[in-house]
Amino acid sequence: MPGTAKDVIGFIRENGIQMVDFKMVDMAGQYRHVTIPAQSFSETTMTNGIGFDASNYGYAAVEKSDMVFIPDPTTAIVDPFCSVPTLSMTGNAMIIGYPSNKPLARYPRNIALAAEEYMRGTGIADTMLILPEFEFYLFDSAGWKVSHNNISAFVDAKQAHWNGGSEGTGSVVPLQGHYHSAKPFDRTFECRSEMCLEMEKAGIHINYHHPEVGSAGQFEIEPTLGKMSEMADNTMMIKYIIRNVAAKYGMCATFMPKPIYGEAGSGMHVHMLLMKGDIPVFSDDNGYSYLSREAHWFMGGLLKHIASLCALTNPSTNSFKRLIPGFEAPVTVGYATSNRSAVIRIPAYAKQPNLRRFELRNPDATCNPYFCYSAILMAGLDGIKNRIDPHENGWGPYDFNLYKLSDGEKAKLTGLPTSLDAALDALEADNDYLTAGGVFPKDLLKNFIETKREECRSIAAIPHPAEFERYFNL
Repeated sequence: MPGTAKDVIGFIRENGIQMVDFKMVDMAGQYRHVTIPAQSFSETTMTNGIGFDASNYGYAAVEKSDMVFIPDPTTAIVDPFCSVPTLSMTGNAMIIGYPSNKPLARYPRNIALAAEEYMRGTGIADTMLILPEFEFYLFDSAGWKVSHNNISAFVDAKQAHWNGGSEGTGSVVPLQGHYHSAKPFDRTFECRSEMCLEMEKAGIHINYHHPEVGSAGQFEIEPTLGKMSEMADNTMMIKYIIRNVAAKYGMCATFMPKPIYGEAGSGMHVHMLLMKGDIPVFSDDNGYSYLSREAHWFMGGLLKHIASLCALTNPSTNSFKRLIPGFEAPVTVGYATSNRSAVIRIPAYAKQPNLRRFELRNPDATCNPYFCYSAILMAGLDGIKNRIDPHENGWGPYDFNLYKLSDGEKAKLTGLPTSLDAALDALEADNDYLTAGGVFPKDLLKNFIETKREECRSIAAIPHPAEFERYFNL
């Protein structure tokens, strides 16, 4: 795809592009966009940018909200969901200045770039490679209502266990029995294959896709390892593609961590490793699970800061309805090999030196990926700088099923936060590792915490349907 402004202009002419779409990211991690006619695009567009009101994105006060968006030509792709030929680009938000603009430090993409620059400055590594696993549900229908006299939500998938008496096709999946199920139970195979093909067209390489555990249409798509900042861009595009292809098939996709009571929740496990040139920083033939001391220190940093990390990796009230025992979601602060009950799992199959890594299992895709991945990197680097050994701190390795311990043994373990409020309390008390090197501006974290606390207060004030079941007749 195009790499310079001249390349973009040439591509527009050669491919009959009629519109150029600029995709930006708000505080919550959602796309917003501005579109211009292709004939208006010029080299000055790449330098002068497109003006926008940053206060509506959650980054700036109303009185200081004029910003410009500078597109990054290396992100240009033809948007497959537009009937009018449209070239799409993401990029960076800048503060208007003289003689030149400067990066808006609070813009998510700029934070990811700053985190990578900070990493290089430490001398620890040049590159962080990550691999997020995208779990999501595909529903045939979904809806909700929050009003004075109606508080409700519904979802449906034709193969879900609750349709066993009415579907009449025999293709109904038992509760929690969907993992790797084949046709005819896997009804959305073609839909997901098309999603993956569109991702490949966008330059996002895919390892595989498959049905996940949840019987009401839970699935996973896994990309290949990629550079942290680029994977943050790709995360936005992957979610965009999944939602739009689902809509094409008359379905709706959700990354909500716990959309269905009693079924598996959807996470976004993040695999990670560091490289210094061609040298894998995390590899050691003699280390536990073939991981180096730097890898263990990195894990130590994640585990030390895990409570505050949860505010950025699991930033919804619904996130903590997933982080409960019994559904392969992590609840314990610890690490282990091949153990899905600990918050850090070391995959036993990653044996090649340049692939030795571990995964953080608590994140979910309601996060802003730029904040999430950057925070993970900053916590890990803090662990390496301060040589935080997870074993010496009593965080494992837990090479046994943590869900099956006695209550007395469980009481000795440290758990993840059980609510977004608790995670925000932790972030308020523990954020120096994020602000190191100016990567996360303090005013951004303050604004994020205030916004999320208001979200918690608002949701806590809404009566829940289950409360009617329990208390209506008392």
